[in-house]
Amino acid sequence: MKKVNIIYWIFTVLLILLMLTSVIGSFMPPSKESAAMMVQLGYPAYVLKMLAVAKALGIIALLVPGFPKIKEWAYAGFTFDLLGAIISFIVTGFPFSAWAPIILGLVFIAGSYIYWHKKLKLQGL
Repeated sequence: MKKVNIIYWIFTVLLILLMLTSVIGSFMPPSKESAAMMVQLGYPAYVLKMLAVAKALGIIALLVPGFPKIKEWAYAGFTFDLLGAIISFIVTGFPFSAWAPIILGLVFIAGSYIYWHKKLKLQGL
């Protein structure tokens, strides 16, 4: 149980830090490069703030004990967010190097989700 718990928290903390970085960055004034990227992706600036609020709620959902259905939705939301970002980068012609790091976020989501379920199973839930 201890090993599963440690691995779960490693993946979960990495996921939360990744999403928290995105949340904080979304509320900061955009740099010229990030503003140009959003224009190239075709998204209005308010989309970043909307996604940031959803990510913040997802972070809270992962940290609050209990509420398994809400946690499932948080994992799904993070997955949709990152897959949507990858698809947006690919469709608009960004090179692999621009969107490849997002795959690491998907690894964090998968690890956290898998070990969360292992924790639940070991707890008999």
